[in-house]
Parts: sequence; structure tokens; C-alpha cells
Amino acid sequence: MNKAMTLTRIAPIALAAAISTGLSAPAGAAETGGPALKNVEFSFEGPFGTFDRGQLQRGYKVYVEVCASCHSMNLLSFRNLAEDGGPGFTREQVAVLAAEFPREVVDGPDEVGDMFERPGKPSDRFPPPFPNDAAARASNNGAMPPDFSVLAKARAGGPDFIYSLLTGYEDPPAQMELRAGSYYNPYFPGGQLSMAPPLMDELVEYTDGSPMTTEQYAKDISAFLMWTAEPKMEERKRLGFQVMVFLIVLSGLLYFSKKKLWRDVEH
Repeated sequence: MNKAMTLTRIAPIALAAAISTGLSAPAGAAETGGPALKNVEFSFEGPFGTFDRGQLQRGYKVYVEVCASCHSMNLLSFRNLAEDGGPGFTREQVAVLAAEFPREVVDGPDEVGDMFERPGKPSDRFPPPFPNDAAARASNNGAMPPDFSVLAKARAGGPDFIYSLLTGYEDPPAQMELRAGSYYNPYFPGGQLSMAPPLMDELVEYTDGSPMTTEQYAKDISAFLMWTAEPKMEERKRLGFQVMVFLIVLSGLLYFSKKKLWRDVEH
């Protein structure tokens, strides 16, 4: 009986630990349908991992200068860039980033009923690169560029998949015939995609001394997209740790309370 009661108390803690570990574990290569994903070390991995603020800021720069011309970020507002757990921009910096974003925000109607464009404000969502899906497909060889807001959570492997894809372009096998306008990448399902290799060395200028290489760009944008997909990750991890400590203390209190209450009762 005592053993059963002990197992009953331990089970919730073990389950919580298993869930916490499982949520932070990377997906297996089999889920991607291609070769094993490249295993990249990120600062946010593990139960106590946190985002690298400098890396998130570099990743934002890569997104703006390379990715934003085709990929939307519909669920993100400029003000999110200044929130706790994010890239660490100040509110003043965010106001400048919003105003200098490559595309202006469509607003209106004005007093005569016309829509107009204006510079972005911190409260605005990131303006999309295309007015509608049809325009997006027409500009990308018929393929719909995915929205980047939750891409890192929507793809098996998350940031490892994004990094592998961005650094995985290569010449197709001799027996493989590519569709017109397609490029070979073994990490993409089917091996063919319409997106040309978007990164190359020296493409984006870094001012913090970080290497300006394809691999570094890919790692930085992968980390940034992990943050956009889960902006409250650091808060969730802190809360999870506090809950685990609470459960351990509570289990101890319950155990010793049981021992005291039942000490004079024969079993």
C-alpha cells in the first residue's frame, strides 16, 4: 500500500518532467522526410536556455534585408521587438525600425475615402510583401511563400530545419530532373523548391564583429524565427522551473504529513 501511494505521488512529477523534456527536444530526422538535419547549438536549447539578444538582433536584420521581400510576418507587431524575452531593442529603437521598414503601412481611409501609405509605427503589424496571395504566387513561380510568424514551430525540427534548409542547397543528383524554376535542396520535402538560395557570404553587413557568412546568417535568422514563433519561451521555462520546485516541495510536505498522521495506525 505504501509503495502504491508513493508511486501515485511520484507519477505527476515524472510526467511533468517528461513533458518538459519532450517539448524541448528536437524532432528526429525521420519527421523531415529527408537526410538527418544538421545539429546546430543554440543558446535557447534545454530547460534553462535563453535567447542571445545579439543573435536575435542580427536575425532581425537578416529578415529585413533578405527575407522580408517575399515572406510576411503577419502575427508580429513592431512593438514586440521591445518586449521582455525578445531581441532587446529599446522603444526608441523600435520606433525607428518601424519607420524605416522597407515597406510602408497601408492605412485609411482618409477624409475622401482613399487608402494611403505611411511609415510604420510601433503599434503596427509588420506590413506584408504582397497585397494578396495571388500576387505572392505570381511573384514566386506559382509557390506561396510561407508566413514566418510561427514557421519554427510549424516545421518538424524547428530552427534546425530552417538552418539545414538555408545551408543545404546543392547540385541535384545526375538522374534527377528539376522542374522549371526549381532548385535542389535535400532538406526540403521532395527535394525541390521554388526559392533560390537566399543567402551568401558578405550579403548582410554585421557591425558587431560576427562572421558574415552564409552559416552565421542562417543560424541568426533561425534563432530569430524561433523567437517569433515562441516569444514567451523564457517566461515559460521560468514558470516551468518554479512549478517543478513547487511540486517537489509539495510532495515532500504531503509525504511527511502522511507519515505523521498515520504513524499510530497499523497497516
